[in-house]
Amino acid sequence: IMLHSTFFLSLLLIAVTSNLAMAIKKEKRAPQTLSRGWGDEITWVQTYEEGLYQAKKSNKPLMVIHHLEDCQYCQALKKAFAENEEIQEMAQNNFIMLNIMHETPDKNLSPDGQYVPRIMFVDPSLTVRADITGRYSNRLYTYEPQDMTFLIENMKKALRLIQTEL
Repeated sequence: IMLHSTFFLSLLLIAVTSNLAMAIKKEKRAPQTLSRGWGDEITWVQTYEEGLYQAKKSNKPLMVIHHLEDCQYCQALKKAFAENEEIQEMAQNNFIMLNIMHETPDKNLSPDGQYVPRIMFVDPSLTVRADITGRYSNRLYTYEPQDMTFLIENMKKALRLIQTEL
């Protein structure tokens, strides 16, 4: 009987441990839903309002990426963004990050139209930085996969402007 109960306890322990391991694995993968492929190591906020709150609280700029699932330009930009280590690191450490597939009530985030993809920065003072633009005069806040160096410069600019203006 003693041997039988030891065997049963061992089995129980194995079952509990493997379930726990699976739960831990699931827990670690959670951010992927909010990342939508833009970078699973990045901590993403869920809403624009949450982003503004976190930006103000942490004194970090908010980076807002507008995109759509069925947009080929968004997909190409997402791939370049996710594969760029410098962007991923800065996004994780220096920015509050939000990627959304719908428009926000804040019209300041679409100063020249509601196209995708577009990336805009919001200062911790909650000012939309309309002065940080991409390379294209017809769509000021769009970036293409080959523009990652330019995006990095704009991320650095967003960080610099905080220190000098606030």
